Amino acid sequence: MKNGVLPLGLPVACFALALGAGAAFGAGPEDTFTRDIRPILERSCWNCHGAATQTSGLDLRSLDAALTGGRRGPAIVPGRALDSRLYRYVAGLDDLAMPAEGDPLTPTEVAAVRDWIDEGAHWDTGEATVGEVIRAAMESAELPPGARDYWAFRLPAPAPVPEAASFDHPVDRFLEVQRQERGVHRAPKAERTVLIRRAYLDLVGLLPSPEETSAFVSDTSSDAWERLIDLLLGSPHYGERWGRHWLDVARYADSSGYEQDYNRPNAWRYRDYVVAAFNDDKPYDRFLEEQIAGDELDDRSSETLIATGFLRAGPRVLFREKDNPERRHDYLDDVLATLGRGVLGLTVHCARCHDHKFDPILQRDYYGMQASIFGYVETQVPLLPPEEAAAYLATTTRIDESVAELELRIKDIEQPVRERLQAEQIRERFSESVQLAVAKSEAERTPGEQLLAAQVLSVQVRVDKVDQALSAEAKSRRESLRRQVEALEASRPPEPPMAEIVTDGDYRFAPDGEGDNVISCPACRIPPDEPGSFLYEGRGRYAVPPSYFLLRGDAGSPGSRMEPGFVAVATYGEPATEIPRPDGRTSGRRLALAKWIASDNNPLTARVMVNRIWHHHFGRGIVRSLDNFGTMGDPPTHQGLLDWLAVRFVDQGWSIKEMHRLLMTSQAYQMASAFDRAANGARDPENDTLWRFRPRRLDAEIVRDVIMSAAGTLDLTAGGPGVFPWVPEEVLVSQAHGTWNNTEDGPAVWRRSVYVYRRRSLGFPFFDTFDLPDQNQTAAARNVSTVPTQALTLLNNSFVLGQAERFALRVAEAAPDLDAQVDLAYRKALSRPPTRREAKIASRLVRDGSLVDLTHVLFNLSEFLYLR
Repeated sequence: MKNGVLPLGLPVACFALALGAGAAFGAGPEDTFTRDIRPILERSCWNCHGAATQTSGLDLRSLDAALTGGRRGPAIVPGRALDSRLYRYVAGLDDLAMPAEGDPLTPTEVAAVRDWIDEGAHWDTGEATVGEVIRAAMESAELPPGARDYWAFRLPAPAPVPEAASFDHPVDRFLEVQRQERGVHRAPKAERTVLIRRAYLDLVGLLPSPEETSAFVSDTSSDAWERLIDLLLGSPHYGERWGRHWLDVARYADSSGYEQDYNRPNAWRYRDYVVAAFNDDKPYDRFLEEQIAGDELDDRSSETLIATGFLRAGPRVLFREKDNPERRHDYLDDVLATLGRGVLGLTVHCARCHDHKFDPILQRDYYGMQASIFGYVETQVPLLPPEEAAAYLATTTRIDESVAELELRIKDIEQPVRERLQAEQIRERFSESVQLAVAKSEAERTPGEQLLAAQVLSVQVRVDKVDQALSAEAKSRRESLRRQVEALEASRPPEPPMAEIVTDGDYRFAPDGEGDNVISCPACRIPPDEPGSFLYEGRGRYAVPPSYFLLRGDAGSPGSRMEPGFVAVATYGEPATEIPRPDGRTSGRRLALAKWIASDNNPLTARVMVNRIWHHHFGRGIVRSLDNFGTMGDPPTHQGLLDWLAVRFVDQGWSIKEMHRLLMTSQAYQMASAFDRAANGARDPENDTLWRFRPRRLDAEIVRDVIMSAAGTLDLTAGGPGVFPWVPEEVLVSQAHGTWNNTEDGPAVWRRSVYVYRRRSLGFPFFDTFDLPDQNQTAAARNVSTVPTQALTLLNNSFVLGQAERFALRVAEAAPDLDAQVDLAYRKALSRPPTRREAKIASRLVRDGSLVDLTHVLFNLSEFLYLR
């Protein structure tokens, strides 16, 4: 250690030794700065007076800048702490106390600042400080030896299919070898009525009709099961069922979330894109490329632009965005967490503030991936041919600019009156101390006075009072301007279909958001140093705004400028990190990221997806932790099978439907769930070897769908804006913001549940009861609970009761007598006839009560609510 600093070449492991030596041999002035003062500046001062921003024009990163000071003058007077603004503010000696945010300095720290200034304010300008060495070490960190030895970071190899007597299917042969090793015996094949119900619920989320069930049961041809699978995979309802699984991963909702929870009127187009992609069996690698970089593809289209809604599907504040620049990093983290957990099966976002604690994921990897997406901005585009879209945007932009100019002139007419009335309002309503705080300039107010003034000034004068106070001449001028605004609005072309998309741009020039026209804080904003535009305007090639390595994830502590990169431990070869686009209007960084993620050479992507498909078919993944393939996740129960499936998936063109066919034609999928053997339970209590089929409760949306399916009320119209089923008014009034166009229960809302409006601040209560996942973050798997509110909902919910009545009416109209009605009700609800005992009990229930009692009971049976 020399002059209180560490040479850049000193290993990080020597920090403690070097610091200890400094303490032992005494500290000079530079040591005092490095040890005592610099940490205070880093923690409490540089967020507002550092690289990212210099509030009041003050920069405290160097002695020269501190001596020059800001708009209030020098911050430091060496040798005279009492004359130094820095000391007076941190000591609370003036009415302006610092830091403005965060914890105040401790008495010991205040004394250290005083003594340091009184002793001459010696500022270390020598070699790298401890903090700089730490940052340099983290920025240049390398993977530890053996990082790729862990199974998930090795490329999957096509393991040989093991030999297993009596089994031809490769999946069964992998499973049977392990069953034999554990000494367990598999269950027999399920009954055909069970199989058809299982296939329908699994692939399309609907009930087979009694006629469809009867036809399958009586079909003795050898390929009956395969033909049934193909029939369901070809159904338009397949995409509605399996697209819903992906929407959980994409954290899709129709509103923005947070306090205001603004409506996103065109978010549903992304939902419909996902449904169509599954129906079309879009190759999974292409599916990912469109969602990550649909605007950068050579064959860019309206469809691929809509696909980029994946990146912006998470929660957004949309309120005073520019006043809070840190939100930009939160949104980037949301995207990286979704790509990491949802696509790669890695908790990449855990490396935002430090190297990952458990997996070989470097903080440098995080900021390399952040640089890959840093240029993205959220906007909307008309779904028109390019020439028509350009003409529409040019016209609306011209009208917007003209309207804004006229509204500014209207504001100028009203403002003097509004200010006078507001001053009178403040005098009438508030104390003298409050009035004094408001009367001060922004620079003169203490932090408490700034908050107080903002709250007082946010109380607007009523519009009618402004109208009454305006002179006749002012009203006339205002009315003339308003007529011009109306004329302009009348000339506005009808809005074409719009899509909410992502493309490259510069977030620093983002237009006002929905909340910025309510209240904002222009003084909080950090204008860019150079001119620019929100979207590419065709002058030269697009340049990505700079992004930096952030020490401790703090935007106020930027390190080196970052170049795009990927997770090193999962990167083989030297994939491109930027693919230049011919038109130069985007960077090609997201396209390169998408190509790396969807590459045959990525060890994670195919594994994660086939594991997720396995989970939805068998009730549990080969890796149980679907979104964590790292060392803290669960190990695979059948690693050889998982790797074989991943290789097969890629070899078959990343086809999800082919993976369905492969898994569902196995004997493992066709096994009975009602099977018990004591030895199996003792030797494999978790059913890891899949010795019987795991029954599982239906997802929340499918519970609602099959109730309507049985009742014959389900409207199978596909796509379009979401519907708003009835929610009790007492629930709605408790929510101050957000959209819910409450609709009386009836055919208008009896759509499939994938088309129910998703509001982040208010989950549809029926879905919440049956474990709808958190819509604010990616969800690979749903929690499944068994709680009293589920039974109470099925017993008392008005929707369920109404559907039971319609189910009974449907049965009564189709069957002539009681025995036939009981039989038909069972066949429609449970896809099988009742047993003799069930028929006897059901007939007594109907005679003593009503047919509605029976249909209501059927909705409450575990057999109705479970896929078995």
